[in-house]
Amino acid sequence: MDMLEGKAVVVTGAGRGLGEAFAIHLAQAGAAVVVNDVDAELAERTAENIRAHGGRAVASADTVTDPARAQAIVDLCVREYGTISGLVNNAGVNYEASPWQEDPEQIRDLIEVNVLGVIYTGTAAARAMVEHGGGGSIVNVSSGASLGQRKLGTYAASKGAVASLTYSWALDLEEAGIRVNAVCPLAHTRMVWKSERSLRNCPPDRTPSRIAPLVLYLLADSSDGITGQLIRCNGPQLHLVGQPYLKAPILERPVWDTDSIRQAFDEVFSAHLEPYGLEKRVPPRLRKWTEGAA
Repeated sequence: MDMLEGKAVVVTGAGRGLGEAFAIHLAQAGAAVVVNDVDAELAERTAENIRAHGGRAVASADTVTDPARAQAIVDLCVREYGTISGLVNNAGVNYEASPWQEDPEQIRDLIEVNVLGVIYTGTAAARAMVEHGGGGSIVNVSSGASLGQRKLGTYAASKGAVASLTYSWALDLEEAGIRVNAVCPLAHTRMVWKSERSLRNCPPDRTPSRIAPLVLYLLADSSDGITGQLIRCNGPQLHLVGQPYLKAPILERPVWDTDSIRQAFDEVFSAHLEPYGLEKRVPPRLRKWTEGAA
């Protein structure tokens, strides 16, 4: 496997789980890898494993939540390998809570890693790629939870933000030759262990290594021309995630007041309401209509 020969890639959150699988898989494909994780011991363990099997890797324990230290992760890649051609924005945390149980400190910690960390590391990598003029590929890690999932509101919002960043960065960076895509993985990791629901939906055989080939493909030159996409893989299934769109019918009038908006919903929009959440729950008004018709 030499699909990434000559390329240098940063993988954040690579001390274990998905990130570890990504880093090892990319190194096996010829990439020089910066293995980043806030747990220095785990980062070094993954890097040492790569080196022991003939690959090139260096460990980084910088946090992605601080812009200067996120920049340091990218600088380490450039200093060690002379360039940066890929980034896997994998570092992330999650927890379950109903809306009335949310803790502000937990919210802040999650957003700092899952959103700000992606922004800080992604913008640092984009700057370096543009400066070196060789293009590149950024793979963000989003989640199917971004479509809405019970007890995961903050996590879902953070992964929705990652999806929006992916669309926007793809538009901004195309002319610089930088592809930006996101993966929505489902694998048997520590995040899954925390949730009985997730354990039911993700059996142990769906290991992180089953997701790694998708990340490898998106970093390789063979994915040239593919950008701005969300790709979900849960082991056996691989598919694109549809992007938000403006849904017809689009009603127009010179001025909308409360009465005319109510009329629009009563007479038109109630029949076009969208099922919501990953479970595709039918809105109560539409549910009432369909149940009445049955």
